[in-house]
Parts: sequence; C-alpha cells; structure tokens
Amino acid sequence: QVQLVESGGGLVQAGGSLRLSCAASGRTFTTGAMGWFRQAPGKEREFVAAITWSGGLTSHADSVKGRFTISRDNAKNTVYLQMNSLKPEDTAVYYCASGLYFRSDPGEYRYWGQGTQVTVSS
Repeated sequence: QVQLVESGGGLVQAGGSLRLSCAASGRTFTTGAMGWFRQAPGKEREFVAAITWSGGLTSHADSVKGRFTISRDNAKNTVYLQMNSLKPEDTAVYYCASGLYFRSDPGEYRYWGQGTQVTVSS
C-alpha cells in the first residue's frame, strides 16, 4: 500500500497563494504518477494536476494553468501544488492521489490522501 498525507490548506484571500504538500510512504515504487484533485460541495471530484513519479511530465487542468504548478521532491517522496492568484472558485477539498498511470481520470488512481480544505475568500 501507499500512504499519502496532505498538508498546507487553509483560508486565504482572493489573489493570495498557498502551497499544498503530499508526503508519500509505503510501497511508493509501485507509483507511476501522482495527481491533485479537488471537490467542492455538491460537485464531482475534478482533476487539477498530475506529475509522473520520475517528475519528467506534468499536466494541469485548463482552469488552473498559469496559476498552479505541480512539482515533486524525489528525496522527500513529496509532491507539491503551488497555488497562486487564488480565486473564490478554487475553494474545495484538495486531495492527492497515486496511481500506476499518468492520467486525469480520478478512477485511475488507487491511493488517496485524506484531503485538505482550501478556502478562498472574496
């Protein structure tokens, strides 16, 4: 199994920044990619960004391109989501996930963290 622990969420004003972290442990050698997803109340979980475990490839949803950046630290087995120019519509619970393949479909990811709340006030 792979254990994932997110941190870094909180309350921020519109235009502000936050950096989310996701620390992975366990059988991380089974991981091909890591993803960030978010879910707002009453909405489906949606793709935010993904990165290959090697860190060579990244992908970002159109809604966050130019504002959010996914990255990873190999030595720390940690994936980050730097979020800049935050908007109220970014308010959601953010989850990190690990899977075998570099995908945007949450169904392709096997292991999930507990989620961290991000609230952006206007």
